[in-house]
Amino acid sequence: MLELNGPLNGPARRSRAVALLATGAALAATLLGTASGAADAVPTTAKTTATTAAAKGHVRTKAGAPAIPVANVKAHLNQLQSIARANNGNRAHGRSGYKASVDYVKGKLDAAGFTTTVQQFSANGATGYNLIADWPGGDTDHVVFAGSHLDSVSAGPGINDNGSGSAGVLEVALAVAREGYKPDKHLRFGWWGAEELGMVGSQNYVDNLSSADRSKIDAYLNFDMIGSPNPGYYVYGYDANLQSLFENWFAAKNIATEVDHEGDGRSDHAPFQNVGIPVGGLFSGADYIKTAEQAQKWGGTAGRAFDACYHRSCDTYANLNDTALGTNTDAIAGAVWSLSGSATS
Repeated sequence: MLELNGPLNGPARRSRAVALLATGAALAATLLGTASGAADAVPTTAKTTATTAAAKGHVRTKAGAPAIPVANVKAHLNQLQSIARANNGNRAHGRSGYKASVDYVKGKLDAAGFTTTVQQFSANGATGYNLIADWPGGDTDHVVFAGSHLDSVSAGPGINDNGSGSAGVLEVALAVAREGYKPDKHLRFGWWGAEELGMVGSQNYVDNLSSADRSKIDAYLNFDMIGSPNPGYYVYGYDANLQSLFENWFAAKNIATEVDHEGDGRSDHAPFQNVGIPVGGLFSGADYIKTAEQAQKWGGTAGRAFDACYHRSCDTYANLNDTALGTNTDAIAGAVWSLSGSATS
């Protein structure tokens, strides 16, 4: 996540009246049943029904997002830690560790059957990379998009910021492939470069979308820092339907949430929101201090930062809360399944 005094801090917020195809109530009802735990798209035939999807010898209904093993997410984070260790301790824009991170994620997605595209851009005199992965099928006039930034700051490996979001989104994408999921809508996943310089990669992606392509994105979901060691459970509040989607998911598991304000304008949702695309997302806290009231409802330690290693060399594999990481990744899966629907194989 971008520093508070970063170059693009705090773009003006305005309310969005863009309606999703399903109502917030319908989305919430779908999520209550979930399990716990720029690239050109190929045209496909729109699906008009949402029945059951057969995958790997079992049937999973529209509401049936799989539980995501946190061990799988942590395995990706261990690899990102190893990449940083082998590349001068970081995975920052313009450094070899960032390109190696892109190559790792791309390799996993290619092997799983995604159509991947690497988009290049320039920032601070260095080449940056966005990675876009499209799951074949679904109505490409209605895209559900989940993303996260893959770069770290130069001070350290960036395992919570934002290896956690990147690994969570990656493992949800791989679950889509494992399940043989056939959604009604088209699924797209993105990993952004140079977020720490001011959301440069995601801004470049949005700038290169035509108006027609922008209008096809029904929702962009952003996940930046989802495994903070002294965690909170924050939900983006920019779109009422997407906010309710996540709030109801957590409420069904007796987890209180708050609307995120610490991350306003400081992550990759901002370029999408600023062109009228509905945005949602999750966040577990950065350098703000946890209050006594928050510690009472979320656990952890009052009077300490949600992530005391934010943008420091100590943001390593040890700088994670497994419960927050696993819960938030399950919530990503629930949202992706709910928003995209499913169809008969």
